[in-house]
Amino acid sequence: MANKTKSMLQVRKILQLHSEGCSQREINRLTQIHRSTIKDYINRIESTGVDFKVLLSYTDAELSSCVLAPKAQNEPDARRQWLECRLQDYLNELQRRYMTRQLLWEEYRQEQPQGYSYSQFCDIIQREKKRTDPTLHMVHIPGERGEFDFAGAPLFYFDAVENIQVACPVLVCTLPSSGISYVEPLASARLVHLIPALNRSVQYLGGVPRFMVTDNMSQIVTQSSRYEPKFTELAEQWSVHYNTAIKATRVRKPKDKPSVEKSVHLSYQRIYARMRNDTLYNLNELRARVFELLEEFNDRPMQSCGISRREKFLQQKKATLRPLPENPFGLKNRTRAKVKKNYHVVLGEDMHSYSVPHQYVGQETRIVYDEDVVEVFLSNLQRIAIHPRDTHRFGYSTLPEHRPESHRSYLEQRGWCQDDFIEMATRVGENTSISINQLLVSRFFIEQTYDSCIGVLQLGKKYGNDRLEAACKRANQGSRINYRIIKNILENNLDKVQLQEN
Repeated sequence: MANKTKSMLQVRKILQLHSEGCSQREINRLTQIHRSTIKDYINRIESTGVDFKVLLSYTDAELSSCVLAPKAQNEPDARRQWLECRLQDYLNELQRRYMTRQLLWEEYRQEQPQGYSYSQFCDIIQREKKRTDPTLHMVHIPGERGEFDFAGAPLFYFDAVENIQVACPVLVCTLPSSGISYVEPLASARLVHLIPALNRSVQYLGGVPRFMVTDNMSQIVTQSSRYEPKFTELAEQWSVHYNTAIKATRVRKPKDKPSVEKSVHLSYQRIYARMRNDTLYNLNELRARVFELLEEFNDRPMQSCGISRREKFLQQKKATLRPLPENPFGLKNRTRAKVKKNYHVVLGEDMHSYSVPHQYVGQETRIVYDEDVVEVFLSNLQRIAIHPRDTHRFGYSTLPEHRPESHRSYLEQRGWCQDDFIEMATRVGENTSISINQLLVSRFFIEQTYDSCIGVLQLGKKYGNDRLEAACKRANQGSRINYRIIKNILENNLDKVQLQEN
């Protein structure tokens, strides 16, 4: 009633000012009524065809029926009537696997060539979907429920060795009552990386909820069922270790875990978007950057209540979580492998090779590994190698001490450069240094002289550095120098013959 009285006062004021010749802009300035409202009232007044002074003499009821009568509703056009008759069928079609709105629109246009454009069609479908899909407001009990899922989009780091972008799946965990979240990029979505990440998520929260909800990911659920899903043995072991229960949602029902779906969406806005121009070079750098932005996200005040998710968590929920066990859940995998001729064993899960001491070539070994470490044992449980876990497929992790002496020497020589030869020759003597310097400049490509330099320096091990120095002194007297000349001098004992002074 009060709103109607206010509307009538606005109409009478607009009538008075308009009858005095005031413009719509002037009426807006004097009355503070929005210009679109003023325009609408003036159009209604003029459409009556009644003189303004006569209208001012009307009672409120008469003026209301004349000016404030509701507008006649436009009849929907034939296109809209045709589409509305089939909206529910279209919504049902969208529930089918692989069906897209683009395909649905194309089929619609085949039936209605003059029908709505794609954007209009999608807008009508979406509004109808929102109207027919009511949502239930859930009140979450602190400490009762946690949710986790993989984000749909991965994060990336740049592998400078392989010169490729490496995609990392992202785990998101959240506690619905406070909204506090945990976000971590993983090396892969396999259980060997998922379980340790779940360990870190509950450690980050400082406790465990009564049950954890996830979708029907194959790493956790072996058989989907609305009433009795079956879980992997490892997932069951993890839940027992942390004194919690794992629950699976219905298949393709994201609203069964709305909180983590919302957290995934917010992580795109608060973490992914701010990393769009970052270039990171390994998984550890990527994780450090994500954790930095995660802390900012959890400390950011929420518009709904004015406090951050962390503050709400500390006030309402942390004390209600179940305590953590003394030690995190230990995930150890075991497999067997034979030591190959290149003294490496292959971890089949990653197709990555790890070195063992070369004397164990051909022996059977047991490999025990987790997310971070790979250990290699003999059948008598003697550990013969330990390596950091590396997930690069078809890569090699090799410790120098596992190689035979000949392999170490060969690889060491491959790494030598011009300065190394000059330094080694200087330690032998001045004349050897002169010979090596002449050898290094004797070819157009300096790398072609490295083998000759190695041969000359090896003569010192066979004949002694004193004789090599004397041989180089005699060789330096000639017009040219090479490995064969110095070797002939030593073999024929010419280094012992006194040189004639010029």
